Amino acid sequence: MQKITVTKSSLKNLKSDLLVMPFTAEELNKDAEKTLTAFGLDKGALKDFKGKPGDSLVLYSGGSKLKTPRVLLLGVGDAAEAEDLRKAGLAVAQQARSLQVKSLVLDCSSISSWARTADESTAIVAELLVDSILYGLYTFDRLKSGKLEKKKGKEKDSGVRLEELKIRVNAGSVKEVREGSRCGQVIADARSLVRDLVNLPGNLLNADGVAEAARKSAEKSGCKVTVFNKEEIEQLRMGGLQAVNKGSHAPPTFTILEYKPVSKPLATVALVGKGVTFDSGGISLKPSNGMDEMKCDMAGAAAVIGTVEAAALLELPLRVVGFIPATDNMPGGAAQTPGDVITTYSGITVEVGNTDAEGRLILADALAYAVKHYKPDAVIDLATLTGACIVALGYSVAGLFSNNDRFAGKIYEAGRKSGEKVWRMPVWEEYDELIKSEVADVHNAGAKGAGSITAAKFLEKFIDGHKTWAHLDIAGPAFSAKKGKTAQGGTGFGVRLLIDLLRDW
Repeated sequence: MQKITVTKSSLKNLKSDLLVMPFTAEELNKDAEKTLTAFGLDKGALKDFKGKPGDSLVLYSGGSKLKTPRVLLLGVGDAAEAEDLRKAGLAVAQQARSLQVKSLVLDCSSISSWARTADESTAIVAELLVDSILYGLYTFDRLKSGKLEKKKGKEKDSGVRLEELKIRVNAGSVKEVREGSRCGQVIADARSLVRDLVNLPGNLLNADGVAEAARKSAEKSGCKVTVFNKEEIEQLRMGGLQAVNKGSHAPPTFTILEYKPVSKPLATVALVGKGVTFDSGGISLKPSNGMDEMKCDMAGAAAVIGTVEAAALLELPLRVVGFIPATDNMPGGAAQTPGDVITTYSGITVEVGNTDAEGRLILADALAYAVKHYKPDAVIDLATLTGACIVALGYSVAGLFSNNDRFAGKIYEAGRKSGEKVWRMPVWEEYDELIKSEVADVHNAGAKGAGSITAAKFLEKFIDGHKTWAHLDIAGPAFSAKKGKTAQGGTGFGVRLLIDLLRDW
């Protein structure tokens, strides 16, 4: 965790390895030349700086009036959109990592002006910047020994090197920026937790590991945690979770993570996350190409843990309860087979046409349990559920399925605001025909076509007619196979989206 401080000291008195000076397009034209001259910096550098969101230019400050060896000119465009600020924050992180700085000063003297332009509070603008910077600094290197680097005479690359972030503001903004920075760090830490869990391989994270992660999160946030083991899951008759686990050597778990505010909650929101720690496909074995990425099949569960933790630390006025069924899906000798008929927790029977359609089986039990025992005002499940959703929407947008137009609209707006975008797909009655079974109540693998929709329609059978339900298929955006501006692997998708939704409840 980086140390974040907010100060109103003059930039000339602040020591750091890098000073970041952001400029909007308007500020670049009106003030930049005067600002650089005042600090003894070469104004000629402005010829190479355009000021678009995320643009950056490093200056060396020898002979200037600053106590920092380097200055980073940073573009925030018009600062009219949250996305402009996110791009700027990620650019800061990219340069900080490249230059391997340990301390950084971010000049936010104009933050109240940016807030007015973006029609946001000063605290939210600070939160966006801090969250984006910390998000961009994330690395996952805990599994590297460093021994190969030592043989070559090199030190192990520690990845994130930033130890302190100082934010310089005017006196009137200190309180708001301090609170916004705290919230930004809470959200960034929660997203990092999610990314860490998703990036752990199947041999280092099983169902017990998911439950232990929830326990540690609960200790940090003060939440209540309950973990059901294999015997208790059998007693509950969670037939979906038991069936998927049959081929595994590692037992399943079912974890409930609950946050309650001090005062009477405005509502109870149930979050259900798919926790398949590794998905081989079971007897319906997946192709070997890309199977290594199936360690990410518990990204929904991880997002639920991260969201409940953040909701608790942000002290949101809602009761937020996470439900996490966890297992791997392996083709062992005792594994379920295509054609099996299982009885789920709700009593609904399912014909298993494809053992690789396993996520919906464990979610079915968790959804039914959540609705029956907690009577939530709203239910949201998150799952890396179908490749079909990636075909439909690509890798940057999640599929949104809901039986409530108003609720779906709120989730869509939260996605637009948070940058974690969703697009609504239909759950019309005619799709029920595709998951009919001749021998059971429902079939787990629909007919050809509409794969993500039939998966959602399957889940809808297990909410007992609840009127405010949404399913988020995060198969695309939960995991990045290519390294870009941020680290390859888990993205932490869902935390920011859900927190923005819950805060605007």
